[in-house]
Amino acid sequence: MKKKILFSLKSPYREQLEVTGFRFGHGKKSAAIVGAMRGNEVQQMYVCSRIVQELKKLEAKGHIAEDKEILVIPCVNFYSMNIGKRFWTMDNTDINRMFPGYVQGETTQRIADGLFSKIQGYEYGIQLASFYQPGNFLPHVKMMDTGFTDSELMKDFGLEYGIIRKPRPYDTTTLNYNWQVWETKAFSVYANATDVIDENAADEAVYAILRFLDMQGVITANTPPAYVTKIIDESKTSQIRSEAAGVLKSLISIGKRVERGDVLGIISDPFDGEIVSEIRSTVSGTIYFEYCAPLINSNTVCFKIIK
Repeated sequence: MKKKILFSLKSPYREQLEVTGFRFGHGKKSAAIVGAMRGNEVQQMYVCSRIVQELKKLEAKGHIAEDKEILVIPCVNFYSMNIGKRFWTMDNTDINRMFPGYVQGETTQRIADGLFSKIQGYEYGIQLASFYQPGNFLPHVKMMDTGFTDSELMKDFGLEYGIIRKPRPYDTTTLNYNWQVWETKAFSVYANATDVIDENAADEAVYAILRFLDMQGVITANTPPAYVTKIIDESKTSQIRSEAAGVLKSLISIGKRVERGDVLGIISDPFDGEIVSEIRSTVSGTIYFEYCAPLINSNTVCFKIIK
């Protein structure tokens, strides 16, 4: 293993930003794994740290294939991580909406450029991603349908679901999208939690990534039995939105099967405790996302269901 500062950025206010990577093996750029780009992505950083430990053991045993290189970047934005702020501390911009970056641009554009210049050209790219809302996901892998997509590769992670997402205009500045445009087979792995550590979900994500690398011949690793992955188009999932604001109490958890009309949660008035709305399922299927913040606004996605 080689630990190296991939790029740095001077700051007028505090120590310079240094993005650190861990390289394993040598030779062909086979896989790049990127963790936290946002300051609250603790689970994503933790999963990467676990992968670093596993790859160290495999390298010591000679289980990384010859002429194969793996790069792991646990954290890109430790400035925001240090103060628990999701986006860039100075101007509240999102690094994952700045790719492929611009070396003469705003700070987050320069960070995106510095990162992308180091991870461009790898055959496979894996990002530990998080959702824009607070909540829990069933661990799954996702690909952007850019026209360069081989969805069958998602099955090699062995997670329960693989989801294909049709890019929206704002997706064109994400890491996943730009990786694919520059001919890297890119995947986003969702490891349930974001700002807390979920050990079981972290285990599943670590094993999934090791399993994928093993299936591609990059490493040799023994992993627990896998799911037979179901490939789903995101358009075939259903979003359930709140009809009122207030205190949310979820009555169901991710992974549970529900029928159309089932009560999934209730919203109560934060002052007098009276129930102001029931959240009912509009379809039958499996819950794969659950909003988890105690307060919710009206018309907010609170559950996602795979039909």
